[in-house]
Amino acid sequence: MSGREIAEPAAMPETPPRGLLARLARGRPTRPGEIYGVPGAGDTRLLSVATIAVLLFVWWLVTTLGLVKPLFVPSPQAIVLRFVAILRDGYTGAPLWEHVAISTARVFGAFILACLLGVPLGLAMGISPVIRGIVDPPIEFYRPIPPLAYLPLMIIWFGIGETSKVLLIFLSVFAPIALGARSGVRSAAIEQIHAAYSFGATRWQVLTRVILPAAMPEILTAMRIGIGFGWTTLVAAEMVAATSGLGYMVLSASQFLQTAVVIMGIVVIAAIAYLFDLLMRFLERRLVPWKGRM
Repeated sequence: MSGREIAEPAAMPETPPRGLLARLARGRPTRPGEIYGVPGAGDTRLLSVATIAVLLFVWWLVTTLGLVKPLFVPSPQAIVLRFVAILRDGYTGAPLWEHVAISTARVFGAFILACLLGVPLGLAMGISPVIRGIVDPPIEFYRPIPPLAYLPLMIIWFGIGETSKVLLIFLSVFAPIALGARSGVRSAAIEQIHAAYSFGATRWQVLTRVILPAAMPEILTAMRIGIGFGWTTLVAAEMVAATSGLGYMVLSASQFLQTAVVIMGIVVIAAIAYLFDLLMRFLERRLVPWKGRM
């Protein structure tokens, strides 16, 4: 042997958690983290609940001790009381459910429109270099621009009605969905495509039964990201000539220094967005159960 020493093999992971080998033997799916003892979903939920509880306690303690003026950070109980009052009496002459319904209709209307246009266009971009060369530059050009930058153009072109508000949200949602669908096309293995053609599949069958299922995880993830951008843009969309909606409520309350209403509106928006994210996670488990298990 030469003077060089033979490198020692890498250390093997510790013994898998109890029951993992049995689960593998029974064919039950496991998460990659389980092999190395990473906490599971149940432990993660407990950590999340504990984190929220600690943050709420710190918030309550800081406001109760008077370390921060209520004008800047109201107490949690003040926000709850304000929420009950608005739920009972409404805000600016409209009940709370009406503000929620109008904002939800604007966001989800733009989201559905973005999905109907963005997913097929993204798939076409991933399949055809010609379409990608035509469509990709405009999307990449406007994607990094903040919605407030082209809000004046929306008003000049489409007025101050619902069209400009929905289009502003649509533009913020469309780019992530289209680019996610384009990226998802690459998930389809070329061997699967060749095998489908060898069995006599048409181009449409290859697209719908090979490429689309392979791209679904990326598409669903892009939808989750896109709807987040939609709720972020909602406040900007309701800045102009809006008389109802959660974004309008937040902006109107901020002009009168009603911090409790501002925080309450933010919490309501976050709660609706989180519920939709849970729905998307449920659809992911149903539509693409293999995601994260390969």
